[in-house]
Order: sequence, then C-alpha cells, then structure tokens
Amino acid sequence: MKKHTRGILGLTTALLLAAGMTACGGGGGGEGRGGGNGGEAEGKIAFLMPDRASTRYEQQDSPLFKAKVEELCGGCEVLYQNADGDANKQQQQANAMITQGVKVLVLDPVDSTAAASLVNTAKGQGIKVITYDRPVPDTPADFYVSFDNKKIGSLIAEDLVKKLDADGKETGGVLMVNGSPTDRAAQLIKEGAKEAIDASEHPVLASYDTPEWQPSKAQDWVAGQITQFGEEITGVVAANDGTAGGAIAALKAAGVSPFPPVTGNDAEVAAIQRIISGDQYNTISKPIKIVAEKSAEVAVQLLNGETPEPDATLFDTPSALFVPTVVTKENVKEVIFDGGIYEASEVCTGEYKKGCDELGIE
Repeated sequence: MKKHTRGILGLTTALLLAAGMTACGGGGGGEGRGGGNGGEAEGKIAFLMPDRASTRYEQQDSPLFKAKVEELCGGCEVLYQNADGDANKQQQQANAMITQGVKVLVLDPVDSTAAASLVNTAKGQGIKVITYDRPVPDTPADFYVSFDNKKIGSLIAEDLVKKLDADGKETGGVLMVNGSPTDRAAQLIKEGAKEAIDASEHPVLASYDTPEWQPSKAQDWVAGQITQFGEEITGVVAANDGTAGGAIAALKAAGVSPFPPVTGNDAEVAAIQRIISGDQYNTISKPIKIVAEKSAEVAVQLLNGETPEPDATLFDTPSALFVPTVVTKENVKEVIFDGGIYEASEVCTGEYKKGCDELGIE
C-alpha cells in the first residue's frame, strides 16, 4: 500500500483554509433546513462516529459538523449515528444510511480493517466517502480529514522524554498504553510514540493495545504492571485522555510515589483538570472544530460535484492533515483558555478552582 505525505498543514494554515473555503454557490437549493447560505447542493449526509468511550464525539464532533453543514448548505440534512464501539453495529448503521439515500458518508471507523467493506459498499452505490479522524488503509476513500496521528504520538512521547531527562531519570522505563488494536489511527499514534521512546535513553517496560480505548481496561493493565515493575515505572505514554485517566487511577490506587508523568491526547475537560492539578503531565490540543468544519466543507463540495483540494496523500487517499499542539501546565492557560477552546467556568470547578487561580486562569 502506497503511503505518501506531501505536506502537513499547521493550525494557522488550517484556520485560514477553514475561513477561506467557498461554500455552496448561489442559486436554488430548496428550502433551507438550517438558515445557511443557500446553495446548489442538497441531499443527505451521513455522519458515523465510532464510540462514546471518548466524550468528544457527542459533545464536539457531531454538533460542530452539523452546524457547519447547515451554514454552508441549506438543502442538506445530516443523519448522525454512534456505533458504541461495535463494528457490526456501525455496518448496520451505514447500511441504513445507504437505504435512506445519503449522498455523502462521513465515517470514523470502529475497526479500520473491517470498514474497508463498508467503504466499498458505499462507493459501489455512488456515494462519496470521507474518512474522518481514523483512516481505512485497505480501501481508498474520496477524502480523509484528520490530525496527523503519527505526529501526535511523536509529540507526546518526545515531550515526556524531555521531562524525564530534565528530572534526571537514568534508570527504569516507561509503560505504553496504546489505543484500540482495531483502530489504524491508534496504531499510527503508537508508531510515532514508539519511535520517540526508542530514540531516547528510556526503555519501554511493557506495551498494551487497549481494546476499544476503554479506560477501565487501561486501568486494569497498568495495575498489573505496577505489581510487576513498581518504582521502575518512570513515565506512562497513554495514547489518549481516557487511557491516561485509567492509568492515573491505577497509579493512585497503588499509592505509587513519586508519581510518574502521564501523557494524553484530545484535551478533554477531565484531562485539562488533571493537568491543572498535576495528575496528568500533557495532552494534545487538536481543536475538533478544525476537522469537523473541514469535513463539512469537503462534504458540501462533493455534493456539488467539486473536487476538494488535498494537502497530502495518505493510504492512497487525498487528505487534509493538521498538526496539533502539546499542552502542559506551562502553556495550558495560553492554548486552552486564551485560545478559546474552553471557558474557565467549564474547567475550574470544585477542587480545581485553586489550581486555576494559581495559573491565572479566570
């Protein structure tokens, strides 16, 4: 399978692209469903998300995608489903969407391998397919929109290595708590993280692919590694904030001291709170608004019969890949709050109020 990347957009470029993309052209589109710009395109767009283990799909991806489609295309209707981590359920949902006559299918697959047949079925019906967040390597889609997942792995692990070096950690090693083994994006994160750790002086003590990204499974595995390695654990590379939360819960329950730094990814509210309190070392800020809105723009372009302009090619699929930002306690105010991702009122509640005050977050 050819895997070639011509270039990666930074967040600044991404925002300029998002602002500059043209919407549907003028003209009729039937009655507007969302008070958008009107436009030539009309039709149903399926938006299929993989699970609820991460809160982002319900709270951010879906509403942001819907809002942007409504803005760009008054005659478009978004049909949303979440597969709850079940690949068979997602297949059934896709089949139902095809029966309902969708013209574009936006897919974040539960199982990147199994989803190949889903993509083939949709394309065989003349439906345009956008893979979203997670790629489907075995079957090229019409477009892929995501953050650069391998880069995410590199960034969180490199940042952890710098922390361990600064703290003078010369013995012991790290645990790798990876994402789902059926998620190709998780494997890209793992590849990037593993390369960064392998290039350091800090060995990997053990590595685990967390089924369905479930925090409870990550917690159980880390608890077992604490029994085996104890104080040898100097850091934890967790692939997202859910698995980070599970790892941190296991470390706390075992009374591990000194507490090793734990990485994350997604900048969920709970993770930002843990960073402020010092329980989690870093996370990745990848504003979902960027990928959700870009995907909406691409979907409307495809409905209009246009060819979206990629900035990269991944798994033989024209792609838009955005570079995220590492967040630690040092820059959490600037990136998350000054950057408008969250309001202090969403994060600085209860026991976290004191930490926010100390960081000047208000």
